[in-house]
Amino acid sequence: MASEPVIVARNLTKRFGAFTAVDNISFEVMPGEIFGFLGANGAGKTTAMKMLSGLLSPTTGEARVAGYDVFTQAESIKSRIGYMSQRFSLYEDMTAWENIRFYGGIYGLRMDAIRDKAAQLLGRLGMEHVRDSRIGALPLGWKQKLAFSVALLHNPAIVFLDEPTGGVDPLTRRQFWELIYEAAASGVTIFITTHYMDEAEYCGRVSIMVDGRIEALDTPGGLKQAFDAQSMDEVFVRLARGAQYAE
Repeated sequence: MASEPVIVARNLTKRFGAFTAVDNISFEVMPGEIFGFLGANGAGKTTAMKMLSGLLSPTTGEARVAGYDVFTQAESIKSRIGYMSQRFSLYEDMTAWENIRFYGGIYGLRMDAIRDKAAQLLGRLGMEHVRDSRIGALPLGWKQKLAFSVALLHNPAIVFLDEPTGGVDPLTRRQFWELIYEAAASGVTIFITTHYMDEAEYCGRVSIMVDGRIEALDTPGGLKQAFDAQSMDEVFVRLARGAQYAE
């Protein structure tokens, strides 16, 4: 693992009027790390992720992602990251191939490269037979694995995953995490939010946000030891219990 972090946040803050959604957070993420970014609904994690991915400008503080400043180089950040959300990643009325071609074009890939990557991607997933099937007709687990692979199409340095396994069965979640480990082993940094505390155990390090602040950051083992807890679920409950804004 390289010594220079690919994500650096220093006193990063976002206010919406009188409301502070993200309050003075600081952390670093290293290349190839699987970094869990946890928090109850309303804790500020989605706002923080939007700032780091160049979609939202911070109010104060500083951050660099893949070497680019979030204030002045947001467009450059977007070219070096992948993004996958549980709610929207692929166009359901388009086929698997049409989605790959569309996103490959957005990422600036040449058509011959898109064709090659599509063949490799579908082959690796065992989904060659659904190349021309509409995404909306595919099982949710297949959609999620395809969406993750499409997020890696342009060889990004970092992939932001926003609750990517919500609603899928345990077997598919395990298969999805195998893809995550494979990507991390190749040097891609994984920045993931999840509601499943067992998935937090799979991360190299985990941060837990409460009311816009990072209240804990360590390895899963370190957090369980610090809170004298048997599981990450127990750690999370203890921290989130005092939250003011959790829904």
